[in-house]
Amino acid sequence: MIQENSINSSQVFITPSGMLDHWQGHRRLTRKVLAAYPENKMDDYSIGGMRPFSTLILELLTMAAPTLRGFVTGVWEKQENFLHRSGKKFTKKELLEMWDQTTEEMNTLWPQLEPHRFAEKEKAFGQWEDTLHGLILYLVDNEIHHRGQAYVYLRSLGIEPPHFWDRS
Repeated sequence: MIQENSINSSQVFITPSGMLDHWQGHRRLTRKVLAAYPENKMDDYSIGGMRPFSTLILELLTMAAPTLRGFVTGVWEKQENFLHRSGKKFTKKELLEMWDQTTEEMNTLWPQLEPHRFAEKEKAFGQWEDTLHGLILYLVDNEIHHRGQAYVYLRSLGIEPPHFWDRS
């Protein structure tokens, strides 16, 4: 369990709980983008060879909690188990529900990470080796990247996306 008071705040840039709050702020914004996205364009709308938005959302869903689960348990799901590889189509309502379930799971898993673990190396999914904090930053960066693609899609469809700074 993370003990915030055991961490000397003058020695760290961001506390573990601060990092989770930062990540969840991005997730709240991405959820707003998902809620604004037209259902009839989720699976087939693409520009310049980018993947459809539903595929991007499924990628994010199948990376966040499974990565934290791997950190906590040492058990890594096989890539072929990921939803976005299943070919199943999900409604926007189902995607929003999965998003909320993932958020809850992340909030449950996060406190189980010991602070010293963030500096340890891990080979996520048997493929990507980095420190836990490096892998977490990759997940946040990846989400921002895919949300940016969704902003392009929304604007091209004549829809004003949520403000990029509104992570409330």
